[in-house]
Amino acid sequence: MIFNPRHVLLILTAAVVFPACAAHAGNAPDETANVNSNANKPVAAAPTADALLALDKQATEAYIKGDAKFFESFLSEKFVMHEGGARLSKTDAVKMISGVKCEVKEGWTLTEPQMSKVDNDTYVLSYRSNMEGSCTADGKTKKLPSPVRAATVWARNGERWQAAFHGENLIVDPKAASAADKQGEPKKDDKAAANTNTAAASAPANPITNDLMAAENSVWEAWKNKDAKKVEDLTAKEIAFVNIFGTYFANKAEAIKDWTGATCDVTSFTLTNGAATAVSPTVGILTLTGTVTGTCGGKDISAQKIYGNSVYVKEGDAWKWAFGFNSP
Repeated sequence: MIFNPRHVLLILTAAVVFPACAAHAGNAPDETANVNSNANKPVAAAPTADALLALDKQATEAYIKGDAKFFESFLSEKFVMHEGGARLSKTDAVKMISGVKCEVKEGWTLTEPQMSKVDNDTYVLSYRSNMEGSCTADGKTKKLPSPVRAATVWARNGERWQAAFHGENLIVDPKAASAADKQGEPKKDDKAAANTNTAAASAPANPITNDLMAAENSVWEAWKNKDAKKVEDLTAKEIAFVNIFGTYFANKAEAIKDWTGATCDVTSFTLTNGAATAVSPTVGILTLTGTVTGTCGGKDISAQKIYGNSVYVKEGDAWKWAFGFNSP
């Protein structure tokens, strides 16, 4: 599924992992209640990775055809994504899609689906997309980067599954990021300039924003300190995430090993622009901007902005980090 023409057209192979590697959009209370209206009934069957991948394939086909109307019902009213540093709502995303025209060769594929559970009504699907072609947006035509690692957060709405978040990153070797920049990959300022015609709605204030930002700061602090025990305590039992290099970490053991390893050496960080949305009473998506002082992969990332998207699930009175996707 390619919701984001700027990500499709102008993927930036920048540097950072985790908080650099570590996600929601508000909706009316009655709609939130609708997602969980069967709380007292038997738990509905969980989706399968193949079933969710089939939905993502439908969305990809609709995107290629420029069928923005398809996304009116496909996206949750709570849908959120990051685009060029801006937090987009469902309305913003549909408008953006309506202005994109693509020419894609036959034979494109979505493969390697991996599913992670947030709770009974929320799942994350990550997959690999390979396609050859180009898309035009804002009068600029760019070749599609490929392959990319994508992820979609799926929320149950009655009998349907709707997308509540989508992101995708070009799959690159972190060591080759600098070389890619020299070969003509767009700089962040170029990307920002390309988005000047996309008006993003201001994120609505949500009561859970402060709670999720506090939780996020704690997770980043544990990452900075390479404190595996703290990361263990702050995260859900089942977690997964995609970093900005398109690397997918499928479980808690893999993620903690990476976050507490030697990849990054960070001395400080700052999180700003936090905005949260309640997908349900117990699931929220937080979007934010992070800056750090330090290095990752031997590269100074002090000037790099990281657009984080973190999914949280509430366990008792505590919000636990369950999934993250980074946007450069």
